[in-house]
Amino acid sequence: MFRFLERFRRRVKPAVVDGPEHIALLEKKIGYTFRDRELVVEALTHRSMLGELKPGEEGITYERLEFLGDSVLALVTTDFLVRNFPEENEGQLTQKKSLLVSKTVLTKKAEAIGLKDHVILSDNAFRGGVHGQDSIQTAVLEAIIGGIYLDGGLEPARVMVEKVVLDDVDVIFEHTDHVNYKSHLQEWTQSKFKTYPKYRIRSTTGPEHDKIFVVEVRAGQGVTGRGRGKSKKDAEQMAAKQALKQLRRTH
Repeated sequence: MFRFLERFRRRVKPAVVDGPEHIALLEKKIGYTFRDRELVVEALTHRSMLGELKPGEEGITYERLEFLGDSVLALVTTDFLVRNFPEENEGQLTQKKSLLVSKTVLTKKAEAIGLKDHVILSDNAFRGGVHGQDSIQTAVLEAIIGGIYLDGGLEPARVMVEKVVLDDVDVIFEHTDHVNYKSHLQEWTQSKFKTYPKYRIRSTTGPEHDKIFVVEVRAGQGVTGRGRGKSKKDAEQMAAKQALKQLRRTH
């Protein structure tokens, strides 16, 4: 695996690929030392590296480990919430889980440990800023979780997730600026009512450059919410937020 990296060392950002020392720095950040270093290299490798391969050569990317890590993260987070919030019902736990494993939160966690500086990618991809994209950072974070699971089992993966992702859940729950109310409402209605929320614009007022949208959402069993905003998206978020408040009071 390190021969694979050595072949491209001069074609990628020097600070990004630095063999064992590069890996050791990341391991210190996440609090886990890999027994099989090939797994962590796989977890960090972006598919742009495949473009550097010669005919007949095989390469690796983080995508398989991301697939695994996504499930491990979901399991560990669910277990954490059930143990730490014993008084909350399924709907409330679903909301919390959805937030904790959301791209918004995972991106912040990846940025907090400087994960983008460890992504292994081609020079062209680096110049294009690929390593700083939210989707790439979250994918690599999940791939690392998957790698830890394969390397050491569920317990080390749990320790890493609680250290890196779940270390400040109370702070996350207190701040609503990153909450996707539409996503929470959809998960709740699917869980409780086996249906989807339905949004519709009730009115649009104001001049073209300063419109105000009023949106209504129906979330099953007579639960509705109404929201206002300067865009349809904002109004839908506020409508979903109001509908969630009703659900919490009645279910």
